[in-house]
Amino acid sequence: MSQERLPPEWDTDTLVLGSGIAGLWLALRAAEQGHVTVVTKADPEESNTAYAQGGIASVLDPGDSFERHIQDTLRAGAGLCRREIVEIAVREGPALIRELSERYGVAFDLRPASADESPTLDLGLEGGHSARRVAHVADATGQTVAAKLLEAARSNPNIHVLGGHMAVDLLTMAKHGGPDAVFGAFVLERFSGEVFPLLARRTVLATGGAGKVYLYTSNPDVATGDGVAMAYRAGAAVADMEFMQFHPTCLFHPQAKSFLISEALRGEGGKLRLMSGARFMDAYHELGELAPRDAVARAIDAELKRTGDDHVLLDMTELPSDFLVNRFPTIHARCMSYGIDMRAEPIPVVPAAHYHCGGVVTDQDGRTSVQNLFAIGEVACTGLHGANRLASNSLLEGLVFANRAAAVLGDASGIRPRARPSWETRGAIPEDEAVIVAHNWDEIRRLMWNYVSIVRSERRLERARRRIALIREEIREYYSKFLVTPDTIELRNLALVADLIVAGALKRKESRGLHFMVDHPETDPNQARPVVFRGSGPHN
Repeated sequence: MSQERLPPEWDTDTLVLGSGIAGLWLALRAAEQGHVTVVTKADPEESNTAYAQGGIASVLDPGDSFERHIQDTLRAGAGLCRREIVEIAVREGPALIRELSERYGVAFDLRPASADESPTLDLGLEGGHSARRVAHVADATGQTVAAKLLEAARSNPNIHVLGGHMAVDLLTMAKHGGPDAVFGAFVLERFSGEVFPLLARRTVLATGGAGKVYLYTSNPDVATGDGVAMAYRAGAAVADMEFMQFHPTCLFHPQAKSFLISEALRGEGGKLRLMSGARFMDAYHELGELAPRDAVARAIDAELKRTGDDHVLLDMTELPSDFLVNRFPTIHARCMSYGIDMRAEPIPVVPAAHYHCGGVVTDQDGRTSVQNLFAIGEVACTGLHGANRLASNSLLEGLVFANRAAAVLGDASGIRPRARPSWETRGAIPEDEAVIVAHNWDEIRRLMWNYVSIVRSERRLERARRRIALIREEIREYYSKFLVTPDTIELRNLALVADLIVAGALKRKESRGLHFMVDHPETDPNQARPVVFRGSGPHN
């Protein structure tokens, strides 16, 4: 991890918080306009993008069409997608994917060419898609894309990539008697514990998701909802917080830490089975194993509750062994490391928190409701995903809306106060009760898993709301007394995001997409709208 120290007074044209596909793509574009500082709290290689196995969905085959991809996305989104946003993502995606390949060297898998044909993309099929349209690099697409973009960013003289630093809060003019605008962020240097202001003409949130709010998740440890929490505290609108997607198939093994088993395995013919060997998806959805993720996750959850088993099985044994090893080398190797040979035996799988469809409300160019603050990628709520994300539309969204946001960064006003702000410790002392942080972290994640996961009820949600309120009060007291650390910053953010997810779930008194309420099992057409919270007090 980088231990680089910045000069005591550091200004930049564009501050990007996060080093996934959205943040790096925007940084590369913004570097054409001025200096860019990319701040990331761990190693720059660590992001949700790097864990995206499946690929990037886009219309790249002559037999496919924009309208089919649009309709597939709208259908998966259960009535909450913004059609104009879906059309932008679908129509602008192919050119950007070609640029990933031609400019940045991402070698997407190709089908073998015959003597009289040129090689064509080996497009994958995933749940909810009506055509093969997922461009991939074996089963390590996100890792490959992130590595290529990071390499380009590090070699660009106008981009400063700063690992091992963590944004604490956004700098806002409102706290200096000015308008509702952002001019950078307070940043914590993880090794020294020093907090300093990093000023910018425009600030871009590309901080990824919030999967770590749940006990079981496919996300890396960095996914603690920091961007949503900081934006909310700065007065930005957030929406659709109740829609957390649970990936149906994560590896069930005590040492696997919820390693993701890609949707693409079911796209290539994998079958879900109970421990008895019986298939069950046909009883839940007409598309069987290729149903959208929300339907598959609920079906698995229902079967686990009915049978009392702790996992189901994903059976790939009917597919050729060579094909499995070549198409899914990362998954094959990881399974083998745990003694599971998917060529000869089914893979034990369970659902886990995966992708947050809600986030900071933006327009079609990444602008938030706060001046000079942009949000792109999973942290943003563009309206692309609605109530449920279509498989492999996530990297597509990061590319398209990072590209669009970069094109309008020049509109930012660059407003800032006359006096440079300084971080006030107000008598805070080094922490001496870290067990409190560890306990609250664990309690939040457990109660969110037990009370606010795949299937919800008003009674469980109310219990979660009351307990989270108490935990947040404990955190506020602790935060004001002790010097900030990465753990306390993440806990503070995690608790706020958990509170917003519960608040959204309580307001949506229906079942739609990823939000299933046993008290309100039907979809209500009158609730086909976002649940929006603004600033520090949730309200519609």
